[in-house]
Amino acid sequence: MTVRVFVPADTTAASVGADRVAREISAEATRRGASIELVRNGSRGMFWLEPLVEVVAPRGRVAYGPVRVSDVSSLFEAGFLEGGDHALGLGLTHEIPWLKQQERLTFARVGVIDPLSLSEYEAQGGLKGLRRAVKTGPAEIVAAVTESGLRGRGGAAFPAGIKWQTVLNAPGKQKYIVANADEGDSGTFADRMLMEGDPYCLIEGMVIAGLAVGATMGYIYLRSEYPRCWHILNEAVARCREAGILGPDVIGSGKAFELEVRLGAGAYICGEETALLESIEGKRGQVRAKPPLPAISGLFGCPTVVNNVITLASVPIILACGAGFYKDYGMGRSRGTMTFQLAGNVRHGGLVEKAFGISLRELLYDFGGGTRTGRPIRAVQVGGPLGAYVPPQDFDLPLDYEAFAARGAMVGHGGAVVFDDSVNMLQMARFAMEFCVEESCGKCTPCRIGSVRGVEVLDRIAAGEQREENLELLESLCDTMQYGSLCAMGGMTPFPVLSALKHFPEDFAPKNGR
Repeated sequence: MTVRVFVPADTTAASVGADRVAREISAEATRRGASIELVRNGSRGMFWLEPLVEVVAPRGRVAYGPVRVSDVSSLFEAGFLEGGDHALGLGLTHEIPWLKQQERLTFARVGVIDPLSLSEYEAQGGLKGLRRAVKTGPAEIVAAVTESGLRGRGGAAFPAGIKWQTVLNAPGKQKYIVANADEGDSGTFADRMLMEGDPYCLIEGMVIAGLAVGATMGYIYLRSEYPRCWHILNEAVARCREAGILGPDVIGSGKAFELEVRLGAGAYICGEETALLESIEGKRGQVRAKPPLPAISGLFGCPTVVNNVITLASVPIILACGAGFYKDYGMGRSRGTMTFQLAGNVRHGGLVEKAFGISLRELLYDFGGGTRTGRPIRAVQVGGPLGAYVPPQDFDLPLDYEAFAARGAMVGHGGAVVFDDSVNMLQMARFAMEFCVEESCGKCTPCRIGSVRGVEVLDRIAAGEQREENLELLESLCDTMQYGSLCAMGGMTPFPVLSALKHFPEDFAPKNGR
């Protein structure tokens, strides 16, 4: 009997030896005359257990991890192909508390299936949303997305249905769907995990979006640092084209939709939607002035939907299960689930998909397990390098767009980077300004020049030079950047700076009596 063995091909798993473990399992099975089918799946998101090896045993799917090459022989000796006991045994995968306590909607198949198997994708609910969409009119599709409460998962949290409605109503013979897969925020990896573990989910979401607004062409703008994604996505697109999911007659609907993967320019600013469009057009990645909005005049001057990967990947389940099903998750105006990513100084880093409303404290301790160093958590930067630093007194805030905004913070792409009490928050504020210096597209003065001046002012504060005057100057500079910058790059750089100053003023105080 052939036994299915799963070893992730995910980038994170590969970075800690998953490819070597997969080769060793294959070689050991050959040596022992065991018949196995080795499946390279996506990661389950429990990064501290990677490489995580799973076996389809008589009692169910059993997990072992973290597995090293040196462990493979003893796993076979312990009968792991039958789900045998071993020191690395974790029991049935779906019973692992870290996974069991999640609500995986968008990530339901990630780590479960062979990412490039269309038959497995369909057996696990894939294409159900698309099949329903082809029997539904564009206005009804847009209405379902609007009713679901889905908002952009890339940072701005703009209602997806409103954006789609705008593109649907916009005149134009050619319209486009663009997936922003330029995942450059620190501590974020949800887009990559989805594309590596369930690429057809993104493709299906983009095709549905095309049917909804009358677009016949789509682009996935992929971060250049994601070579595995590049290979997987291009293979997935080719297989979809062969299966008739892409092309002139989408699953026999008579509607056309084509898709191309474009490799990014290696610049953080290209994650901003208009700079991204410039890059696809072959130009330098610089921010465009708005208006016009991309929904009116976007790619090549045509009406364009630009959504984050997770936004588009959330669409199939909305069409498959209904707007009400999705809307039942979450709170307030934050509906559905969010893919929270735990990184930095945290014991259990990885991906957690939960309905909006979970507190930051629950995320940090119930899932993250506190810091890896064992020291107290002092600050958490939520929402990427432009996100505010959240202090412990705000850890009970629900992870909800409005709740965080009311405290001068943001949920953003869902990344949470953890720092223990050894962190120097003045240095973190300086890093925010320095990051802006490096990544600014240079088009507007507040961002281009303000960030340089910000580094200089913070250096003077650190040196104890005219502290009060420089603190006042820093706040004035942040005000100019926030309200005068052309895009969020300069406009949000003040968030981490001002939050560090507000919540950790002692780090900006003179040292040694200076």
